[in-house]
Amino acid sequence: MRFCLLLTISFLSQFLTAQELTQIEIIRDEWGVPHIYAPTDEEVCYGLAWAQCEDDFKTVQEQMLAVQSRYGEVAGKDGIVVDFAVQFLGLREVVEANYDQLSPRIKRMLQAYADGVRNYAATHPKEVLLKGSGFKVSAHDLVVGYMLGVTQLTNTTKDLLAILNEELPLPNDDLSKGSNAIAISSEKTISGETFLAINSHQPMEGWYSWYEAHLGSDEGWNILGGTFPGGITIFHGTNEHLGWAHTVNHADFSDIFELEMHPTEELNYAFDGEWLPLEGKKYKAKLKLGFLKIPISRTIYQSKFGPTFESKDGKYYALRFVSGLEIGAVEQWYAMNRATNLDEFKTALRQQGLVCTNIVYADAAHNIYYISNGKLPERNSDFDWTKVVPATAETLWADYLPIDSLPQVLNPPSGYIFNTNHTPFNATAKADNASETTLNKTMGYQPKGIENNRSQRFAERIAQYEKLSWDDFKSIKFDRTYPQTLQTTDMQNLELLLQLDPNDHPDIADAIRLLNTWNRKTELDNTMAALFIQTVAQLYGNLSEANHLKRGGKITTEDATTAIRAAKKQLLKDYDTIELPLGEMQKHIRGDTDLPLAGGPDVLASIYGQRQKNGEWKAVAGDCYIQLVSYGAAGIKIESINVYGASAKPDSPHFTDQMQPFADQKLKPMTLDWGKVRANAVKIYHPLKVD
Repeated sequence: MRFCLLLTISFLSQFLTAQELTQIEIIRDEWGVPHIYAPTDEEVCYGLAWAQCEDDFKTVQEQMLAVQSRYGEVAGKDGIVVDFAVQFLGLREVVEANYDQLSPRIKRMLQAYADGVRNYAATHPKEVLLKGSGFKVSAHDLVVGYMLGVTQLTNTTKDLLAILNEELPLPNDDLSKGSNAIAISSEKTISGETFLAINSHQPMEGWYSWYEAHLGSDEGWNILGGTFPGGITIFHGTNEHLGWAHTVNHADFSDIFELEMHPTEELNYAFDGEWLPLEGKKYKAKLKLGFLKIPISRTIYQSKFGPTFESKDGKYYALRFVSGLEIGAVEQWYAMNRATNLDEFKTALRQQGLVCTNIVYADAAHNIYYISNGKLPERNSDFDWTKVVPATAETLWADYLPIDSLPQVLNPPSGYIFNTNHTPFNATAKADNASETTLNKTMGYQPKGIENNRSQRFAERIAQYEKLSWDDFKSIKFDRTYPQTLQTTDMQNLELLLQLDPNDHPDIADAIRLLNTWNRKTELDNTMAALFIQTVAQLYGNLSEANHLKRGGKITTEDATTAIRAAKKQLLKDYDTIELPLGEMQKHIRGDTDLPLAGGPDVLASIYGQRQKNGEWKAVAGDCYIQLVSYGAAGIKIESINVYGASAKPDSPHFTDQMQPFADQKLKPMTLDWGKVRANAVKIYHPLKVD
């Protein structure tokens, strides 16, 4: 057995020998979190791949099958939609053409991670989703995966759907969902420490759910935080010197162009005084139908503007998007991981390989920093880039704005910075904010005044303190109360739901009175929050996006009463009452664990739920991985929690072991000290070790 296993290692590992694999330590703590240590950073990546596969091999495979355009072979119709979307975006071609731009170190790290995944698949064949062919993954696949993830973060996939479904002009994005990031300087804390809250609101399960890991090497890498399956570094977290948090930002990262087609010569388009031919390419994928795999093909075109599609009425549209032209996210995240001070961190940002996301930063030198990060095109300001633009030489952008032109704040006198996916021109106290410039006409950030409930509630809470304690800081992060005036980025008059006159609507007067008197809290025993949460869900579900946009994002009394009426009906059907303690409706569910869960949409401790057949609302997104950090004279203090546990495998003891503390808003202590990690380890082992 050992001889066969060593043969497998020798055959599959391109970089790491069997002896080198024994130098990779996977150290599991009491929560099952992997702390991975090795002599080199490449070996760490191998160990990370192995640990991720141990904990959630299914998700790793799904992501890689998608970037290989093979997801339809396991997921059927839904999978083939993803397969063609990846091909239509042209990500594979960009990676193949530009892969050599990556540094030799990053290439070795990518290859080591790919080796780790392939080795795990070879030694765990029963877990492989596509039987008979094994599971193969390459370094190039991983980069395509990065590009696909960043494309999702930039909302470009919605532009693609707008073209394919002909939903033009462009549909509005729901900006109320997202993440929180907060940094408090030592000048504003009672202890003289600097605080950082890392609190991304992601789906709780699936491709872009957080995986907690601690990575370290003899080469000086030492960082703890969250990554996604398929990620070879930490995406946000802290090392010994500094940390950062990401939230999704909403600048304009993609554009749709309408091509002028030749009146008689098919597939020729106008550009700069001449007619150019569209280049056609046929893409193929396989659709799983029962035991069959049916090959399907589609043809799309390429123009100077990017992937180009024919609409039903014969018009041609092209999609040009920053994330489809940049493969350097993996390189930049690694540089951020290895930065030891603010200057090095800013140098990493100047790579502009990561083309999006807000960044909130804090460090042991007591700097705090905010930037609405992005790689934004230099666009011609004569055009309205919020709409479809004509495909001309004047609109074909190729250069990008310097990073210094982006909204950012460093060490404001107020002593705090924050972002909750709202406008980047409100990142701190009013007097300390970045100014909105005329460049924003083409950058596309939300202008001043575009807030959400979380940003407004944070402003209410921070105003209560001249200086904060650690417990004060936690209480803000875990706040479950809506602000005094409800407002989301896409709905400015949401407060109308709480201000209706019950006498005007007799059939729902009881529900309106409850909403009129609700204290805006979403605790477990609150008997009015369930009605509000269901009302908001009904409101968004009922709104016609086109009409909503025409009204400038306003809701009407009819919208509000229709939503309240539907929410009342649903609650009476499911629970025979509209005065229901929230904890009886909203639940934290996985496997056999079913816990009451507080929180609500767009509160600081956000929870987004979906109704189940039994009437319960299962939490599916919102707060998930949380890391709170303090940097002080005594060193770094780290506390974290993940939404379920370290493993996605139902037979693991760590499938649900963090659910109760998560529901209770309790955090677990973590450390970057490898001596403490080893001293408190539950298990230490090596990849491919035979027990």
